[in-house]
Amino acid sequence: MTPHSPRPIDIALLASVFVVAACGLLYELAAGALASYLLGDSVLQFSTIIGTYLFAMGVGSWLSRYLERQLPAHFLRIELLVALVGGTLPAVLFIANAYVPGAFRLLLYSMVLLVGTLVGLEIPLVMRILKRNVALKDLVSQVLTFDYLGALAVSLAFPLWLVPQLGLIRTGLLFGLLNAAVGLWALWLFRHELRHLLAHTLACLLVLLTLLAALWGAEHITTFAEDKFYQDRIVFTAASPYQRIVVTHGKAGHRLYLNGNLQFAQRDEYRYHEALVHPAMSAHGAPRKVAVLGGGDGMAVREILKYPSVESVTLVELDPAMTRLFSQHPTLAQLNSHALSNPKVHIINTDAFQWLQDTTEMFDVVVVDFPDPTNFAIGKLYTHSFYALLEQRLAASGYAVVQTTSPLVARRSFWTVVQTIESVGLQTMPYHAHVPSFGEWGFVIASRRPWRMPEALPAGLQFLNLPTLELLRDFPLDMARVPTEVHRLSNQVLVHTYEQEWGLVGH
Repeated sequence: MTPHSPRPIDIALLASVFVVAACGLLYELAAGALASYLLGDSVLQFSTIIGTYLFAMGVGSWLSRYLERQLPAHFLRIELLVALVGGTLPAVLFIANAYVPGAFRLLLYSMVLLVGTLVGLEIPLVMRILKRNVALKDLVSQVLTFDYLGALAVSLAFPLWLVPQLGLIRTGLLFGLLNAAVGLWALWLFRHELRHLLAHTLACLLVLLTLLAALWGAEHITTFAEDKFYQDRIVFTAASPYQRIVVTHGKAGHRLYLNGNLQFAQRDEYRYHEALVHPAMSAHGAPRKVAVLGGGDGMAVREILKYPSVESVTLVELDPAMTRLFSQHPTLAQLNSHALSNPKVHIINTDAFQWLQDTTEMFDVVVVDFPDPTNFAIGKLYTHSFYALLEQRLAASGYAVVQTTSPLVARRSFWTVVQTIESVGLQTMPYHAHVPSFGEWGFVIASRRPWRMPEALPAGLQFLNLPTLELLRDFPLDMARVPTEVHRLSNQVLVHTYEQEWGLVGH
């Protein structure tokens, strides 16, 4: 064997670099995803988490200079610490958010700093161990190659397979076990160099058993955390690449939460969906082609299908997990009267912005039922650019209606949406309704022709009638129009305004 030919131990260490890099990036992504779920504004959360993590890695690399002797022992200990802290990071943060919400942000960044520092120590130690037998030029290229390949692998697997199939808690624990396995491998490789072999062996076994026990009880950990966070008994949970879906059941019936935010409560969702759909649908007279953007729960589609003139409904929902859940789950499908299984309904699981750019269809009514603009990803669906695309897909006599947050709590946000819709040349008819689960809630009808009071509404509505519809157009002084800017992709003014008005910044 030549002096520079790789030994089995060197190959094993390079393979460990691949695993170490994959695990390190996984913990970073998990922290960013959790922060986005629980704190909102994914751009801000991922940016600050990545920045903090990279800074911590730099600190770890700098600190590695002070580890001079017993490098294999130091590497083994660091692997076990990364496995324990990084692997349990999602579980610990979920529990902290449920039981000590005020400490969540401090704990989040403390754990990110700790894991980043430990990961920053790993690679320099591996390089110094490999340096015993590998030329510097080959050493750097080999280590960086395996490091980048590990990062690539997990960056693809995290959104496409790991989170949808395993969820964040199981994913974190699984990769903690991979780190612990590297530690166990290091224990075997360097067993002749370690001074306290028995102590290191016991430490490896303890970490592995802890992570295995946590993985076995991952479902109980999730339930333990979420039962405290949500008011009612959880009956369904799912993690998709786009969001965490939770359905609860209590005295008010079923409730749907997306990333912890209430989307509807069975007790009063009819108020919201009747107010969203019928002022536009009934004013049109005889709509035939209707599109629903968002609204994957099928409630808006249920209301649309009450019009005999409707020939087709195109539902554009980004998350297939939502449409699958509300079309296949027996109880939830019953809430929307099995609307998503109706032969008139065509479901398209794609981004609504992209769909508007690609489609050539024209619609009599378009119902826009997106979540509130809590981050830039959703904020793009409230921009001048989006409404310009929407205007092109609206028939000459058509109406579009947009759910538009609370004009009482988020007054400037509400009128920003109105101003933005008007900036593309459409006329608007703002109105509002009281939904007990949400409070005072706002909507905007957009069209080329003025909105007209309908002559009739479908039979069997629980909330809306013609006298009530007239009242919904009246805005008292504390909800009256205020001057606002146009929301554009380049300024995202609505997202910042929304955060300020709802008090999301700093909480």
